[in-house]
Amino acid sequence: MLLNSFCALSSVGLVKQPWKSSVKGTQEQPIFTTRAHVFQIDPTTKKNWVPASKQAVTVSYFYDSTRNSYRIISVDGSKVIINSTITPNMTFTKTSQKFGQWADSRANTVFGLGFASEQQLAKFAEKFQEVKDAAKLARDKSQEKMETSSNHSQESGRETPSTPQASSINGTDDEKISHVGPEAALLMSENDRLKSAVEQSNTNAKKWETELQTLRESNARLVDTLQESSANVESWKKQLSVCQEESDALRDKISELEAQCKEASQEKERNAQLTAKVQELEAELQDKEQELQNLRKQAEIIPQLMAECESITDKLRTAETKNADLEGRIGGLQADVDENRQKQGNMQGELKRFMDILDGKIDELHEFRQGLSKLGVGN
Repeated sequence: MLLNSFCALSSVGLVKQPWKSSVKGTQEQPIFTTRAHVFQIDPTTKKNWVPASKQAVTVSYFYDSTRNSYRIISVDGSKVIINSTITPNMTFTKTSQKFGQWADSRANTVFGLGFASEQQLAKFAEKFQEVKDAAKLARDKSQEKMETSSNHSQESGRETPSTPQASSINGTDDEKISHVGPEAALLMSENDRLKSAVEQSNTNAKKWETELQTLRESNARLVDTLQESSANVESWKKQLSVCQEESDALRDKISELEAQCKEASQEKERNAQLTAKVQELEAELQDKEQELQNLRKQAEIIPQLMAECESITDKLRTAETKNADLEGRIGGLQADVDENRQKQGNMQGELKRFMDILDGKIDELHEFRQGLSKLGVGN
């Protein structure tokens, strides 16, 4: 719980210089450094990546020789964006050619790194596996030491009371020296070994007490920092409300700007249409100017055309006079034609009557010839 609190405070930038150990006189040393874009999983959706850095930042492996532990640390300016202690249960997964991720249960998040090349990703993954194996080995050694110390303590508790009995049985030290046997020598060596184990256990206990006191002091500092962060929460909430108000105002401003942009785009379209119309009018103006130049050239020959027009007018008047005379003559000729037509009609009537009379005469002559023929036949 203490480590989780420390990681949480480190992630928000309250704990500065995370690579310095809490034990006085010790400091973590970088063992591998690279550059990458840092991402964290969205805590709400648990699916989308949220950028933790605006650009590529330094990402380093640190080794604490005092605690025999490894951490991945990355700082962007004064803000700690990665503070992940590597455990044997962690796994670094390559999700693409240049991107990898690992889950940190203590920080309750998933970190992602985007590299500039596949080689950098491969080197980081290889170092992760190496550090993971070293952390596992360190954990196993620590467990073995704790088990050994525990066994020694138990053996010391069982064997130490038997020592006075051996002394009382074997007599005084002088007697023991003079009457020492193989079993007594074995007991003495075992007693010496147990005494040294007890002394070592006492030394370790003092050391653990010192470390426990250090951890308590660190816990006190973390509690103070946590209280300070709790006090800052209200300030952050106020700042958040102010930011939300500013965000709402910015959204309204963006909406207005979008409306203005839409109007500007419409105005741009209208300007394009007007530009096309202006180009058409300019083309028409050039055509009109060409026509005007042609008219000016034609205007230069207007006086000559006027003189020709006056001559033509005189000729037209003369022609009109002649035309009037001709019309008078035509009127007389028309009257003569009408009279001739009437006379011709009368002549046609008389000719028709004459033809009728002639036809009658021819019929009579025909009958007369037939009569003569009959008379000639009779004779």
